[in-house]
Amino acid sequence: MVYHAKTDIILTIIMFLMVWIFGAISLLPFTSLSTVIIMSTAFIVSVVFVWWYANSIKFVFYDNYLLVKGGPFKSKIPYQSITMVSPTTDKYTGYLISSSDKGLEIFYSTAANGSIKILPKDKMQFILELKKRCPNAQISQNQQFE
Repeated sequence: MVYHAKTDIILTIIMFLMVWIFGAISLLPFTSLSTVIIMSTAFIVSVVFVWWYANSIKFVFYDNYLLVKGGPFKSKIPYQSITMVSPTTDKYTGYLISSSDKGLEIFYSTAANGSIKILPKDKMQFILELKKRCPNAQISQNQQFE
């Protein structure tokens, strides 16, 4: 089962514009054609990378683990290592590009930081699927996930 991340189009457009504005400003002092081509290529690659990352964030339920993937970054989370799922109000952290402040934080024992923050489009359906696959995880019924 695949769930895609909620992305904020306005925030993504602002990020693209910022990259292009900073790119244009940094090209002003250069008059050499080769320098302009190198700098332009660097900014085009940056924009493509941000677009790829923003549009490829997904959460895939496999038989033994949850795969969280965004661009070149991947996290395999074994179901037996998931200890708790809770709502989070941290903005702009984890696997998301969104201005929403109501995501999910998944705590698991094999994480470098102890947890990962995500924002699936259909949070409640995602939580129900996670409950089926991780019956030992603490997912409180009385917490507000919406």
